[in-house]
Amino acid sequence: MSKEDEEAFRKIATEIRLLETTADSIQSRINFVNAALTELNYAKMNLEGLEKEKVETSLLVPIGGGSYVKAKIESKDTVVVGIGAGVAIEKTTKEAKETLSKRIEQLEKLLGRLQQQLAQIAQKIQEDRAKLEEISQRIARGQRPSVRKTEGRT
Repeated sequence: MSKEDEEAFRKIATEIRLLETTADSIQSRINFVNAALTELNYAKMNLEGLEKEKVETSLLVPIGGGSYVKAKIESKDTVVVGIGAGVAIEKTTKEAKETLSKRIEQLEKLLGRLQQQLAQIAQKIQEDRAKLEEISQRIARGQRPSVRKTEGRT
């Protein structure tokens, strides 16, 4: 085994491990963004449904863990919208839907960028694995003694 092959093998193997770690991290971010998108789309659909209801309509409001509380609509004109860091403000239903739509749009763009990065990393991993296989074969050929059988000899 040549020193160059051995060094190249180690370098590529290390790069693959780093790329796989990065890919796992990006996949986690994609999962997080998908969960946030689902939640925002759900909130937007609920706002659209709320607009169709009458004031004083009874609802079951989810409080988590598959549990609900009975409530009545006091007003359809305003809703409380989280703006981050545990802070929420009152907005009109129209403004709230616009805010949610903007967040959805931003997250969809982020999701696209993350998916593109993941695809690039996956391609690089594939290329590196092909190089690693090539080096492995070269190393294997270099370590095996070349023995040929000739006709008539035993």
